[in-house]
Amino acid sequence: MTILTVNGETDIRRLAKNILIPIVGGSLVGMLATRKAKEKYRKLDKPSFAPPSWVFPVAWTGLYTAMGLARYRVSLKEEQEFLPESAPLYNVQLGLNFLWSFLFFRWGLRGTAFIEMAIMLSLITITSYEYYQRDKTAGALMIPYIGWVTYALGLNYSIWQKN
Repeated sequence: MTILTVNGETDIRRLAKNILIPIVGGSLVGMLATRKAKEKYRKLDKPSFAPPSWVFPVAWTGLYTAMGLARYRVSLKEEQEFLPESAPLYNVQLGLNFLWSFLFFRWGLRGTAFIEMAIMLSLITITSYEYYQRDKTAGALMIPYIGWVTYALGLNYSIWQKN
């Protein structure tokens, strides 16, 4: 069994769609919401655990790929096993993920971004649990996302308090 095969089936088009949606969406959000983000980030008073700005696009590309792969695996399981659709949870948390960049960078609403991220983290956790119930590999693929967003929540809070 490979990570791309679910119950003996591989659907390359579905795989590409599920991976490209978060990557392309995140890239577009990055272009629209975070113009001059490196400059803004550099000027912020940050905690000692804040990474350099180049870490974010690298981390998010990997996380979006893992999320898309998890979504792909679950979508195949749902179709093959006639399970209820889990896409709404995934779509809402992904939408909140994209919104956060606007709140934090574009509009400078650091406190609102913190609250929004806390809600997002809750939805990511629920989504991950639901994925794990359907496909253990898909659930495991979401764990780095939970870890990163937990870290980012602490970073967001600290930056909000310092600025």
